[in-house]
Amino acid sequence: MNNKEIWIEEKLEIKNGRALKVRITKSLEKIKSEFQEIEVVESQSFGKILLIDGVIMLTEADEFCYHEMIAHVPLCVHTEAQKVLVIGGGDGGTVREILKHDNVKEVDVCEIDEKVIEISKRHFPYLANSFDDPKVKIYCEDGNKFIKAHKDEYDIIIVDSSDPIGPAEVLFRREFYEAMFQALKDDGIVVTQAESFFYHSKIIKSLFSFIRDIYPISEYYYTLVPTYPSGIIGFTFCSTKYHPIDDFKETEALKLDDLKYYNKDIHKAAFNLPTFAQGYKY
Repeated sequence: MNNKEIWIEEKLEIKNGRALKVRITKSLEKIKSEFQEIEVVESQSFGKILLIDGVIMLTEADEFCYHEMIAHVPLCVHTEAQKVLVIGGGDGGTVREILKHDNVKEVDVCEIDEKVIEISKRHFPYLANSFDDPKVKIYCEDGNKFIKAHKDEYDIIIVDSSDPIGPAEVLFRREFYEAMFQALKDDGIVVTQAESFFYHSKIIKSLFSFIRDIYPISEYYYTLVPTYPSGIIGFTFCSTKYHPIDDFKETEALKLDDLKYYNKDIHKAAFNLPTFAQGYKY
């Protein structure tokens, strides 16, 4: 078979009878780390693609849709945040966006799998070069254990995780959200990857069944990412003080020419859910 006729399918959704199919031209690197299988492929339509255990994590074509929304939403609400923690995020895209806010002085990154960072530096340097910034410290540790050792320390915690299988499963449990609450300063914000309201209603309902008991303010918002199976991925917004709409502020980051997705209108619209999904967080 000619390489140009090779297609990849996402393993996670195939069992549910649905999958995104992408034509690839070649596999660039594939390794088995201590935790998971990591692969980078070159695709016909989306450029390089990072897959973990057969699931698309990002593509060159649309990574900004995810990274801008997971980072700028909390940072444009808590505009005086100085210390930020990223759990996961081994590709560097979320850190790249965080560093566009001059008020941020420190960024800790807790990525359990150092191989994700290594591969991202080789194949996605425009993302992973963010790790070289002097504001950034990298810890290759279990995020669930790391968070319990840091009390009252962070202004913002961003959980840029994979789906709730394998090493990321613990990041979707009540215990973890309680530990993050303890790690926040008095006016802190947590934002986490929280799946798609089209495919994962049970996961979202489960999250909000305990999030609303822990955080005074809790909301769900989403972004559009064409190469994710449903085309949509959502986030929890958990805050001790700030409301994502009422306390939104325009910042210098909104004026940067290299922002491709995020803007003030998208920020507000992202919290307006379709009628069928509005009840998932109650």
